[in-house]
Amino acid sequence: MPADHRAHRPEGAGAVRGVVRGAASGAHDPALRHVLTHLLTPLLMCVGMGLAYLGAFAAPEPHQLPVAVVGSGPEAKVFAQTVKDNAGDALDVRTLATRTDAVDQLRTRHLDGAYVLGDKPPELIVASAGSDTTVSAVEKIFTPVAAQQGEPLKVTDVAPPVGDDPTGQGLFFLLVALSIGSYASVAVLGGVGGALRMRTRALLVAAVSGVVALVGTAFAGPVFHLAHTNLWGLWGMAWVYSAGILLIGVGLHTFLKRWTTLAMMVLFVMLNFTSSGGIFRPELQNGFFGGLHTFWNGAGFVEGARSLLYFDHYGLGRYVWTLVAWLAVGAVVLAVAALAERRKRPSLTAAAAPPVEEEEAAEEEEEEEETVGV
Repeated sequence: MPADHRAHRPEGAGAVRGVVRGAASGAHDPALRHVLTHLLTPLLMCVGMGLAYLGAFAAPEPHQLPVAVVGSGPEAKVFAQTVKDNAGDALDVRTLATRTDAVDQLRTRHLDGAYVLGDKPPELIVASAGSDTTVSAVEKIFTPVAAQQGEPLKVTDVAPPVGDDPTGQGLFFLLVALSIGSYASVAVLGGVGGALRMRTRALLVAAVSGVVALVGTAFAGPVFHLAHTNLWGLWGMAWVYSAGILLIGVGLHTFLKRWTTLAMMVLFVMLNFTSSGGIFRPELQNGFFGGLHTFWNGAGFVEGARSLLYFDHYGLGRYVWTLVAWLAVGAVVLAVAALAERRKRPSLTAAAAPPVEEEEAAEEEEEEEETVGV
């Protein structure tokens, strides 16, 4: 046995040395280094998506949720103060004299719920088209309050979504479709289309964004019936939204090349979907995503669509201007990229051009493969 053991030791040691040499040679293999470098993008996407989605959606809690107690006299004020004391910073409680005042403020989106005193049973007025999850939070707060009065809670919805979209979240998934169609097109227009003049790429941006918007509007209208009216208005907002993403992406591609996909994911998925208000409005999110909601383009589209379809266009101008501002930013980014390309082009010698073009073509193909929809 000892002799056999000694006989096999050199063979085992040789195998170990072979593995070590193979690993060492692999570390210097250009193809392996190339693969490992490109694996960095999906790993960063994984980390970014986890931080963004879990940070935005994992633990929704109300923060200064605007509600009203409807009633007159000292009783209403005392009741409202009691609710406020019990809720703390979760609620922003005010009193209103009449039920009509409460309905008006719900339809102009100044309130998320109104509790009417004096009715038997007590009534909670909501507008679920603004956010189904917010309505659920308001009901969760006031159902125990009604139970303490020995009455079941009657819920009245003054602005419900259409029957084909009972949760009202169809607009969020429409946003997802528009966003993916837009940022995925950047890999083509910015990468494969990089040989085209910037003016030609800009025209293609206008055409592609119009088509993406048309497809999205078809989904919202005749296909899934999320919107029964104002389809042309919805298409216009979708076009401006998509064009803004494409302009920014095509402009950034001049500088970021294959890293453009990651940048677009951060801007228009990780930060965009999470702050859009399509699942949770800012009153149920932390301050970071709630702050983004005030000016991010996804929020402008979702809230603008809600205003257009359910709230008599109230506040629509503000949301449209948000989309226009992002479009203007995209135009500036594209103009800067065009200037940079114009300055760079004369510096390329004829001899150096073919290898550069081959390298860029390889990067463009890899970028298209890396482009993913979430």
